[in-house]
Amino acid sequence: MGSSRPSSGDNSLHRDAQAYSPPTAPLAASDGALDPQERTIRIYAGKLYDPESLQLLPQRVISVSPRLGLVLDIQSYSAKETDEVDFTHEDEVDLRDATVLPGFVDTHVHLFLHPYAETTWEDQLTKESLVERTVRATVHAKRTLMAGYTTVRDLGTEGAEDADIQLRKCLAGPNPLIPGPRYFCANRAIIASGSYGPKSNLHLHQDGVDGVTGAEFADGEAECVKAVRKQVGAGADWIKVSCTSAVSSMSGDSSPAASSQDYRVRTRMADVATKASSSAIQTFASNEIRALVAAARQLGVKVAAHANIWRADLLPEHGGVDTLEHGNDFGPDELLASVVNSAIIWVPTLAVYYTNDTAKAPDGPWHRTARNFQRALARGVKNIACGGDTGPFPHGDNALEMKLMVRLGADWRYVLRWATLGGWKCVRSLAWEGAEGELRLARIAELQESPVVVGDNEVPFGVIKRGFAADIIATRGDLQVDFEKAVDKTSITFVMKGAKILKRDGRELL
Repeated sequence: MGSSRPSSGDNSLHRDAQAYSPPTAPLAASDGALDPQERTIRIYAGKLYDPESLQLLPQRVISVSPRLGLVLDIQSYSAKETDEVDFTHEDEVDLRDATVLPGFVDTHVHLFLHPYAETTWEDQLTKESLVERTVRATVHAKRTLMAGYTTVRDLGTEGAEDADIQLRKCLAGPNPLIPGPRYFCANRAIIASGSYGPKSNLHLHQDGVDGVTGAEFADGEAECVKAVRKQVGAGADWIKVSCTSAVSSMSGDSSPAASSQDYRVRTRMADVATKASSSAIQTFASNEIRALVAAARQLGVKVAAHANIWRADLLPEHGGVDTLEHGNDFGPDELLASVVNSAIIWVPTLAVYYTNDTAKAPDGPWHRTARNFQRALARGVKNIACGGDTGPFPHGDNALEMKLMVRLGADWRYVLRWATLGGWKCVRSLAWEGAEGELRLARIAELQESPVVVGDNEVPFGVIKRGFAADIIATRGDLQVDFEKAVDKTSITFVMKGAKILKRDGRELL
């Protein structure tokens, strides 16, 4: 893929919003108006990565508005012009020896989990209090932001109930209670009865332990629709559905992490039928998936699917979902060809397979996942977003997903697109899709899509361009020479979110 030419098209940009038509409110002319005297911050970049052209643009100065939280302008500059700039002033940011990028997006995190190597998944759910897990989540949010990730999508609290909705409130607004990224959340994953944990060893028909369940159970079309309506009513940005029972990524491993994935449908067959207990099994029928997706669409919400094995009925063209998480088995070539031409966005979560498969046997989960990703690259799959399933491995190490993609042969320029602009296209709401989305996209430059008008999770981001959120980071590393070092958290020396500087010269300003 390293020699491939940049693609000018992206079929995820204008997906049909189907039944949902977002409300449009008239915007006052003053919403995007700028006072010539108002404060402006200027960032002088040695290089600027542009995810649209896949180029590193030399010597660019970026002007941003702290009031609107948006990028106002990007211009080129000469070395002579900077002789007149007073870089001791707080509003003149000197990044002439750095590469500036849009803030990274991790499209699959679990802020309420910490590494399974520290504490198993089941023990986190049943032995750590909601208070402890929430405090941990606030620490994880800060670490994530300081690593250059200005946006995340949390795909399930995993037994922490509705804490993500409340955490989002603490992270949002012009003066957030705690530092952290833009936070999109899916609340509780929707799963079929018997297909998730934790599971009681005494009461075999009981879902959960001591009232704690890792997700929300639903069976049949009516219950799936009801679960969606409850989740959306609770305030979820996204719906997550588990379409396949989880396959342990540590099969045969006796490490502390091994039992953390012990929530497959037939796990209690392990003592007599090892293969059956570790098999990926379709949990929801196709009609249940269609009913769930239709209910979400009608309410203006997108759907993410946990699935190990790709299926045709999961593609949006067949009434399926918007994003597919994991998908480490494409199956036949005919289905892979359909994925290449589909509007679905794939989140491979390479990092969680890599970190949890400690054995890394040639026929193990990591190597199967790696081969599947390389096969997808070879066939031309580019509708990808970066999401590592961060949480089972440390928060702040989110860049591992990008590193693994490049190791497996992906062009680093595309990987950065998937981690920036591709991240926004992945997590953004249905109000950015279809005909209404076209209108919004056309007026971004009018500065009418600022957080003060539309809210933190409706503002556009992922590219440094007029009208987009001023979510901006910088690395001292060389992306072309040593990509892994350049995207590592240790090289991220500048972080700005919504035009507020949170890290400068490698120092946290919190």
